[in-house]
Amino acid sequence: MRRTPFFSFHIDAKAKMVDFSGWEMPLNYTRVIPEHQQVRQSVGLFDVSHMGEVRFRGPRALGAVRHLVTNDCEIEDGQAQYTCMCLPDGGIIDDLIVYRIREDDVLLCINAANRDKDYSWLRDNNPYDDVSVENVSDFWGQLALQGRNASATLQTLTDVDLSAVKPFRFVVATVAGIEGCIIARTGYTGEDGFEIFLPAGAADVLWPAIMGAGEAFGILPIGLAARDTLRLEARLHLYGSDMDESKSPLEAGLGWCVKLNKEDFIGKEAIAAQKTAGLTSRLVGMTVEGRIPRPHCPIVSEGQVVGEVTSGTRSPTLGTNIALGYVPRRFARPGSTVEIDVRGRTATATVVRGPFYKRDY
Repeated sequence: MRRTPFFSFHIDAKAKMVDFSGWEMPLNYTRVIPEHQQVRQSVGLFDVSHMGEVRFRGPRALGAVRHLVTNDCEIEDGQAQYTCMCLPDGGIIDDLIVYRIREDDVLLCINAANRDKDYSWLRDNNPYDDVSVENVSDFWGQLALQGRNASATLQTLTDVDLSAVKPFRFVVATVAGIEGCIIARTGYTGEDGFEIFLPAGAADVLWPAIMGAGEAFGILPIGLAARDTLRLEARLHLYGSDMDESKSPLEAGLGWCVKLNKEDFIGKEAIAAQKTAGLTSRLVGMTVEGRIPRPHCPIVSEGQVVGEVTSGTRSPTLGTNIALGYVPRRFARPGSTVEIDVRGRTATATVVRGPFYKRDY
């Protein structure tokens, strides 16, 4: 298994390490619920260096990215945008974030499980000879600092006024004396916070610096298990579970990041045709009574299997059972009810709109 630049810190903290997409990553350091609550109530630090980075450089770099993704990339220098990348048939290759450093220098952050697949696709489908596509994943380490006290923690380590960095904006700055870092106000938890890209060789400096700066807020390192419960409460998708190449962005509830009015992009024709014809199924959020749903649990109506849970857990914040899953269109309206078969016993599930959790600040 591969290891991130922060591996030794996880071992020192006695993390339980697991295989995640070929990476030896911390599942948890203590227990899931205390780590989850630490992020919701204060601030937590995640190692997300397993994520991949691909850089487009050249006079038409932004145009090349526009051709490859579903969103419009109508963004300024220092702005980021969430998007999908699709096959010609509309299936989702990956979901990712585009960071516009300049029009001729664009960074894409891709999912760890898709590093090689994505890079090959991006390189092979780059429409312009004057644009280079480089896999720079091994150059970068990446940390996510998340929670209501994330800004106060990080502000002590940089001269940048973090209050001026708005959501889905970023700056190139010095952090803890490390030059060339990217500080982005993005995250995967439903909380305020930052994702910090840093030269991988500086990992030994930044982890202890952030942990020291967060001592006043009780900062804890946070593992993959709490990352999953946090993102599910915020109704953020997990690639490979909630979407894959068999689903389009429309089916996955990501139509808002598909701009069919822009110039041609890979998958546009198929997605437009699907929109015209109408969806047969789509991803919905559900609250579940009595039983904790898990991935692959059947979704049932009148004794017939109509879908499958893609993500499910008991929400530590809300104290209720929550799930995502694909259902036929007739069950997708908020307020609709179905049943979920949890190990041979059914539980009533109600379709709900929007995230299960929204921060109050």
